[in-house]
Amino acid sequence: MSLVHELEKSGNWLFRRRSWLPATMLVPAAFYLFIANRSVIYFNYTWEIICILVSVTGLLLRSYTIGYLPRSASERNLIDQMADELNTKGIYSVIRHPLYVGNILMSLGPVLFLRSVWWVIVFVLASWLYYERIIFAGEQYLRRKFGEAYDTWAFRVKAVIPSFRHYVKPDLPFSFRNVIRREHKSIANLFLVFAFLDLCRNIAVTGRIYLEPMYVTLLVAALIFWAVIRYIIKRTKFLYVGGR
Repeated sequence: MSLVHELEKSGNWLFRRRSWLPATMLVPAAFYLFIANRSVIYFNYTWEIICILVSVTGLLLRSYTIGYLPRSASERNLIDQMADELNTKGIYSVIRHPLYVGNILMSLGPVLFLRSVWWVIVFVLASWLYYERIIFAGEQYLRRKFGEAYDTWAFRVKAVIPSFRHYVKPDLPFSFRNVIRREHKSIANLFLVFAFLDLCRNIAVTGRIYLEPMYVTLLVAALIFWAVIRYIIKRTKFLYVGGR
């Protein structure tokens, strides 16, 4: 098998599992908290707010992107590469893969929580290998389907480095309802991850099972938000927007 086909095959394999595969890093992260120097991982309000803000920045980037996505967007599909149209406007005229950049920022917050340079280095290298293959597979599909239109767009817009030089206004208006419907799980999962790391850290440092008040507040708020949105989705069509 040629290297191109091998990269595309591995990228498609990762693409189908991208919704849960990064979560497996929680196991070694939790283990690290139990063997780390306790004086390094004590609760630090300022630092941990910074970690949360890094993740929230990624969440906001994802939300901004999703708010303009049409139903036909390839990013919506979890099984196979699919796209009825090539997204080249709005955020996609600034950066080709905003959702993946958002994912990386969301994951970087918990990594920074560990306060280890080595963890950051491993995360950067792992993310590079992981998303490089997913992006390669996706772009191979888009190149085959859209041909010259894709090549022109890819030449003008960088994959993960934003530039506003060629910004084009999106065709669709921003849909806040679409964002809430599609991202409520991400919000809950984000604060579940931070709460999990806080719990492991507190057990490792003090031997007691508890969460810092900040994480209790964030987790309870996120879970209530998730439950309310799930109820609305199950009982009504309020969050469903035509063409989204």
